[in-house]
This record gives sequence, C-alpha cells and structure tokens, in this order.
Amino acid sequence: MANAVAHSYGKDAVSVYRIAGDDLFACEARVIVRGEAFETSYTEGDNSMVVATDSMKNFLHTMGLEYEGSTLEGFVQLVGTRLLARYEHMEGVQVFAKQVPFERVRGNVMRARYDDYAIAELDLDRSGVVSARSGWHGLHLMKLTGSSFAGFVRDEYTTLPEAYDRPLFVHMNVGWTNADLSSCAVCEDVRDVAVSTFCDIRSASIQELVYQIGERVLESFPEIASVDFYAENRLWDTAQTGHGVAVYTDARPPFGVITLTLER
Repeated sequence: MANAVAHSYGKDAVSVYRIAGDDLFACEARVIVRGEAFETSYTEGDNSMVVATDSMKNFLHTMGLEYEGSTLEGFVQLVGTRLLARYEHMEGVQVFAKQVPFERVRGNVMRARYDDYAIAELDLDRSGVVSARSGWHGLHLMKLTGSSFAGFVRDEYTTLPEAYDRPLFVHMNVGWTNADLSSCAVCEDVRDVAVSTFCDIRSASIQELVYQIGERVLESFPEIASVDFYAENRLWDTAQTGHGVAVYTDARPPFGVITLTLER
C-alpha cells in the first residue's frame, strides 16, 4: 500500500492589477496550501475539504481589492494570514508574488517593462512565519571592461585562457531575508545598490563580484538579515577580432553558475 508522505496544491499565475486613483499595484501571485484534511482527496477521491483553485484565484483578487499597501511583502502577508483565518482546516500556506513592472511616463500614463522585477514569498502555518524572503530577479548586467579571471587551476582539462580585462555579462537574482517583517528593505533600493556596486568595483571573478555586492547590501540595509545570489556567466562568445575591435555573438549553453549566501 502506498502512503502519502507529502502533498499540497494551489493556484499559480494569478494576475492582480489594482488601480486606486493614479496608483497601480501589479503582480502575479501563487498560492499553495497544505494540510492533512486534503489527503483523502488524493487517496479516496473525497473533495469535501478541497477549496477549489478557482476559489483561490477569486480570493486573491478580493485581497487585491482590500489591500491598501504598496509592497509585495505586505500583500503576501495579507493573503497568507487571511487564508488561514478563513479556512481552519488549512495547516499552512505558501504565498509568492512577483512584480509586473510598469514605469510612469507622465501623469496617469504608464509603460510596461519586460525586464527585472521584485519578488516576495511567505510560508505561514498555525504557529506563525515558517520562512519569508524578498528579492530582485532577472538582473542582466553588462560591463565592457573592469573584470578579470585568472590564476585558476590549470590541468589536462583546461582550455580556457586567462583574462585580465574582459567584458562581463551576468544574469543575476538577488534574494534576502528581512529581520522583521514589519520593517522591510525597499526592493528597488536594494536593486539600486546591487547595480551601483556592479558598476563601481573591479572584480577578479564573479565569486568576488557577488561577495562585494552582498557586503554593500548588508552595510546599506540594517533591515536585512541575510542576502543570497544566483548568478550565471552569460559572457558572449567571441566571433571576430581585429584592429582593436571585437565582435561577439550570444553565448551557447552550458553556462557557469555561481551562488552565495551571506549573513551578518
């Protein structure tokens, strides 16, 4: 006989666009719920305790209507606490939201952006917060000079030449945990510090680069308890060189991956 050792379900990719006057709060949200009461829906086909995922979508839209804040962290906290209050048989809930970025052009006119964005995720159970995390995802940062990579292990498998002043193209996600959910670092401000540090420093590797960014983030935001990075080396492949000019083409997989977590 098979035993169900873990299960959860929910609704993903729920768009929420809240307009209040000239202010727009825009995100895409996901809700995942868990609890022993749902087990019989798997093992016996008994749906008597199942909250339909379509109802979860409607719940998210209702929370968008009631939400009076402007941060993703505040929205996911409202959704999570209200879900547990409404459905007593839910033992825990995970709420994730990612910003749908718009920028104001002038007055009440906005332009959609299709690049980097803020995220927030929260895991709650009946005892309180299990975990909470914020972040900025999809940063694509290019530096034409000011990066190097040399002095690494050279053996029979090594074909990569050493580079003492190379261009660098990084795809990077930055994540962090706030020490107190009632006082969260502003996502856009953390992004700005990460980008400015990328501009400022001359790095010997992507490892050093993310460490320097992490140090600057912790120095700049006392609200943040830890910061983490997922970075891919997406440096373009060299296509042609000559007369002091280089032409590149998009890099093909595989990509180098660097991760780092820093705590105070």
